[in-house]
Amino acid sequence: MSEEKKSNKGKINIELDEAVAEGTYSNLAIINHSVSEFVVDFVNIMPGRPKSKVKSRIILTPQHAKRLLKALGDNINKFEQAHGEIRDYEKAPVPLNFGPTGQA
Repeated sequence: MSEEKKSNKGKINIELDEAVAEGTYSNLAIINHSVSEFVVDFVNIMPGRPKSKVKSRIILTPQHAKRLLKALGDNINKFEQAHGEIRDYEKAPVPLNFGPTGQA
């Protein structure tokens, strides 16, 4: 086997198109599960908007959900080692409805 083939063995070729690379902001994740899958809905709740939409839905097998949990935990630990503890609020600092809507 050539050196190039040996070095590419076990690697995954992943393409990231421009629209996906821009990302989608989310400040709320809703997680549901069944026996065979985990469904994670990412939502962007904004002040003054009476209704929010799911911006992205990711469906995972239970095994992939557990791998994601471990990978996220590892990355949070690395982040906190570099930047300090991420503080969590016991109670959300802003209610989900963000109060009354403004008027012009």
